[in-house]
Amino acid sequence: MKEKTYIAGFGGQGVISLGQMWVYCGMKEGKHVTFYPFYGAEKRGGVARASVIVSDAEISSPVVIKADSVVIMDQDSVRFASDALSPGGTVIVNSSLVKVDPDRPDAKIIHVPCNEIAEKIGDVRIANMVMMGAMSAVTGAVKLDSFAEVLKDFFPPSKHHLIPLNIAAVEAGKKAV
Repeated sequence: MKEKTYIAGFGGQGVISLGQMWVYCGMKEGKHVTFYPFYGAEKRGGVARASVIVSDAEISSPVVIKADSVVIMDQDSVRFASDALSPGGTVIVNSSLVKVDPDRPDAKIIHVPCNEIAEKIGDVRIANMVMMGAMSAVTGAVKLDSFAEVLKDFFPPSKHHLIPLNIAAVEAGKKAV
């Protein structure tokens, strides 16, 4: 199994954190992983992209030229992400912010209202964790069995009170697809 994923959004949506946690969970599951972030100089609102690979075998290159799956967190990212998708690949869109799907009739397109789900749980800032749950359910590349453990390492102790909220977001994302 090898899953190449391209994640696209804007700064402040947690795109980079999503990619990091995805590969950390993959490592905990004994997988080989790569994480290649790209972001603009802006602190919030600029371009944010991440290429991640999760594999049962060694990975020869961290560069994702054509992705098996693409995550699109906002409308402005549709074109970039669509271009990165392999023929017949899967697109998971945050339908809260993406109102016009990519023009890819060959692709399987899955809609997840990440922002609305996150708001119902209690904080729109966990929309990226809703998407991570959806990614797990759709691709099966990472099961997220060690997610709580990863969060304990990822968050400083002062933020550990947010762990249950993030776990709830991932579970809601899994159920949304």
